[in-house]
Amino acid sequence: MKVFVYSARSYDKPALQLAAGGHALQFTEQRLKRDTAQLAAGCEAIVIFTSDDASAPVLDILHSLGVRYILLRSAGYDHVDLKRAAALSIRVANVPEYSPNSVAEQAVAMLMAVNRKLIQGQRLMQLQDFRIDSLQGFDIHGKTVGIIGTGKIGMAFARIMLGFGAKVIAYDLQVNPEAISAGIKYESLEALLRQSDVVSLHCPLTAATRHLMSETQFSWMKPGAILVNTCRGAVINTVDLIKALDSRQLGAACLDVYEFEKGLFFEDHSGDIIHDANFVRLRSFKNVLITAHQGFLTTDAIKEIAETTINNLDCWQNGVPCKNELTVKPGIETDALERKPRIVGSI
Repeated sequence: MKVFVYSARSYDKPALQLAAGGHALQFTEQRLKRDTAQLAAGCEAIVIFTSDDASAPVLDILHSLGVRYILLRSAGYDHVDLKRAAALSIRVANVPEYSPNSVAEQAVAMLMAVNRKLIQGQRLMQLQDFRIDSLQGFDIHGKTVGIIGTGKIGMAFARIMLGFGAKVIAYDLQVNPEAISAGIKYESLEALLRQSDVVSLHCPLTAATRHLMSETQFSWMKPGAILVNTCRGAVINTVDLIKALDSRQLGAACLDVYEFEKGLFFEDHSGDIIHDANFVRLRSFKNVLITAHQGFLTTDAIKEIAETTINNLDCWQNGVPCKNELTVKPGIETDALERKPRIVGSI
């Protein structure tokens, strides 16, 4: 089958080519959007990433070009209008379980770098300023870590925190038996935020989780707590986050995702002026660590993403049910991380 790959990068091209089998892959570094949809002319399938735009108008163009399959190189699917895809009989599948440890380990790495002031310490070292007065952190051992979303990534993060000797509590509208077995207690969102020294977000972006962390929720947090977000940027209200940092209600933030990252992350803007005032403000805080949505970027995860992506296409081509296909039913939303149907509004 002829397949067009959008947002292709040097790190995922080789893995996709190796997994391609008999499929003919064409690549572009350009993002999928209205202006670039025509590039897929003559292809039955496209492969896209989280930075791509698969909204209804774009899907209409793709359908007119003969595209019938959309393969996501991600677990998240909030950039795809699934209802419109279903109406056009365009089938969509994602990669729900690629190395959850990769994202969980990124969250831990960011947490430790911010808590132990590693970035600031390195900058002082380069200046030959060897004072450590401003580099004090706290032990994770014995602290309370709150996890919002106890899917595969959330549980991978929880196991690491338990290994550190932290007390782990969780919030999710669906109880994960694995969490209960690990001794993790579920709390209301407010109770979790009031108790936690560290809060880590691991939920999908849905209508209910958009701006889940806003002004009220920040006011519930323990003064000085650290917030970690490696799921989706829009789970946090960016303006309210800046206010919480500015007032020092929030001790620090670790962000591998950003609410307005589309068109910013995954691109080279080294010669540009960044006009996003919120991003510039966030970047100015010494207690904020931002990475450009790289939590998935390990050799293990890239290999698994490529193999699962091609396997999804093979299933459709061979008439075999695709377990990763995303479907929409009235009142139901599929959680791409868990592959379980959830009532709209759940985490």
